[in-house]
Amino acid sequence: TLIAINKPSGLLTIASDKEKEKTAYRMLSDYVGKQDKRNRVYITHRLDRDTSGVLIILKDETLRDYMQDNWNDSVVERGYLAIVEGQVSPAKGTIRSWLKETKTNIMYSSARPGDGQEAITHYEVIKQSPYYALLKVAIDSGRKNQNRVHMKDLGHLVIGDDKYGSVSNPLKRLGLHAYRLSFYHPVSKKLMTIEAKIPKEFNKLFR
Repeated sequence: TLIAINKPSGLLTIASDKEKEKTAYRMLSDYVGKQDKRNRVYITHRLDRDTSGVLIILKDETLRDYMQDNWNDSVVERGYLAIVEGQVSPAKGTIRSWLKETKTNIMYSSARPGDGQEAITHYEVIKQSPYYALLKVAIDSGRKNQNRVHMKDLGHLVIGDDKYGSVSNPLKRLGLHAYRLSFYHPVSKKLMTIEAKIPKEFNKLFR
């Protein structure tokens, strides 16, 4: 009923206006189709193109609809690893704002309650170098570009995130990885936790 993958950075979850073929959805559709032409896959949630990590896909449309309709109740934890610019202080905290989108698809924060979609992000520094910090991040709400906007609000942009103003890109990719997703299985109702190992290149900056 369910497929979980470790999506690489640079791969779209689903098709865009510019890219129709090279997507996680297309690759998984082809994969299950080789086993049986009647097989289908249904995208349950998305990761940004340049974010790597845990992506779950369902093989049943009804279950996909159930998961999407009950996403906030079904999902217990959404854990990310983020490499950001600079030394972060305080080393632990919570960011809360209301996210809005410009006509050019850039998300930004409003401090006024109800002025946009509420977004809550918890972070903790787990490694620090003179130039970068590795954060463990957990989000209470899955808004578009939430991690990236809240890191900007914190004053420490995600490396490689030129969309929001980062000028450092030592890994030649976005420094954001969805390492853990905990959720209740739509059929068994059992709590499942799926993890994706930290990308090898992330550790290179903190040796």
